[in-house]
Amino acid sequence: MGAPIGDVSRDGHGRGEGIAEVSVFAQGRGTTMTEGEQQVVPGISISSSGQATVDPSLTDVLFDLALKLEEPTNRPVDVQHVLAAIVLAARNGELDPDIKLSSDDHALVAALSPH
Repeated sequence: MGAPIGDVSRDGHGRGEGIAEVSVFAQGRGTTMTEGEQQVVPGISISSSGQATVDPSLTDVLFDLALKLEEPTNRPVDVQHVLAAIVLAARNGELDPDIKLSSDDHALVAALSPH
């Protein structure tokens, strides 16, 4: 496994507060998932233990989404917050599981903003 980029909690503040934390790894495995991983959206999967795997091809997209989310949320947003928002939105049924993540997708930015 690669070195973690960071840890986030479901509340997006890194406190955990009784919720399993998510570790983000950029491992270069493409979309191949190991046993026990479930795809959240193409390029992002999560294991039963709560570790998220992010395809390195999404690095720039997640960074750009973080910048796009700062204005509507009026808060600083980093890549870990974007990942947490994607996982939460997907779990709430607010994202199509086959969505191609794009920072130019205004509907995606709107769906992630509340998270």
